Amino acid sequence: MYDVVEEFLQSQNNLVPITYSFSQIRKMAKGFKDKLGEGALKMLGKSKANGQDFINEVATIGRIHHENVVQLIGYCAEGLKRALIYEFMPNSSLDKYIFSQEGNITLSIEKTYDISLGVARGIEYLHQGCDMQILHFDIKTHNILLDENFTPKISDFGLAKLNPINDSMVSLTATRGTLGYIAPELFYKNIGRVSYKADVYSFGMLLLEMANRRKNVNAFADHSSQIYFPTWIYGQFSTGNDIEIEDATEEEKEIVKKMIIVALWCIQMKPSDRPSMNKVVEMLEGEVERLQMPSKPFLSSSPTRLIGDVGDNLNSTSLSFQLSESSQSAIL
Repeated sequence: MYDVVEEFLQSQNNLVPITYSFSQIRKMAKGFKDKLGEGALKMLGKSKANGQDFINEVATIGRIHHENVVQLIGYCAEGLKRALIYEFMPNSSLDKYIFSQEGNITLSIEKTYDISLGVARGIEYLHQGCDMQILHFDIKTHNILLDENFTPKISDFGLAKLNPINDSMVSLTATRGTLGYIAPELFYKNIGRVSYKADVYSFGMLLLEMANRRKNVNAFADHSSQIYFPTWIYGQFSTGNDIEIEDATEEEKEIVKKMIIVALWCIQMKPSDRPSMNKVVEMLEGEVERLQMPSKPFLSSSPTRLIGDVGDNLNSTSLSFQLSESSQSAIL
């Protein structure tokens, strides 16, 4: 693994990120005493992929800059120690807000919509705005970080794959992603080839969670039909029923409805039936009255049947640590 990573780093002459020694990293993180989930410093654990997780993140995110993609500031590759230093995201990750159990951490519907649009623009940039098409393969609430203004930043490119911009199909040797967000074609090869549409599917599942403010699978739902939200909400909309949102204005209800309809387009079973991300952005920016309901996605009422040994396909474990204020100012 060491040789593979070293060969990669020596071949990269146009990387913007700064190289740090492990002693510098340890000092920045105050001896790794404080673990947190705001990005900043990511320590890569033991890799099963010959250092590919580290290479993926540096090779992809190290070259690009976009308002809705987290910026890689530096890295450490010293012996078998691997670390990535990102811009600090003071408002942590999106899951802390939409899955909050305390009830005292809330985002307005309008702010939630703005975040969803920012994420969509970030994915659109990854798919079409770079020299190479970057497929993320792990779009989920935990990987959407929020800056001081709650601007969303897509993070964690450990499972990403670079693809020629004019080649829409991807060759994968193993399923990758997080259960609940993984596109069905990664499990069922007869549905269609794996492509950038896998990220579209993951974004659709994310968008449903943002609109509903809960995980798509809810074991504590009052009715069994509501346990799997995508199935339940499609049934509600297709029969002309609106969803009840407590204390929401009519404008806010329209925003949520738009997010849900766009999400249902994104999670269509066949990749060919899903829109591209630039079309998704267009739909989110448009009027809800102009949106048509998609065909019913083939949605399992028991998505856990898709469980395979997904964990073995994840390339790394990671821990994040708080940087000292002096270290942050030194690298920002």
